[in-house]
Amino acid sequence: MATQNHNFQAITESCDQCGRETPHEVSVQIRTESQKRENAEFSREPYRVTECEICGAESSQRMNNA
Repeated sequence: MATQNHNFQAITESCDQCGRETPHEVSVQIRTESQKRENAEFSREPYRVTECEICGAESSQRMNNA
């Protein structure tokens, strides 16, 4: 069962939509870059994905390019 940690501080980052620092949910996702079915298994890359908890704007950055 999941528990809630009320002492945890949210990650704040700059949001282009809101124009200020806002709390964001941050995750890492494995995304397939190739549109060709036969190459899809070889074209997966990790992405850092952030979503603004105020306006819902999402941004992603390829981790290999960070």
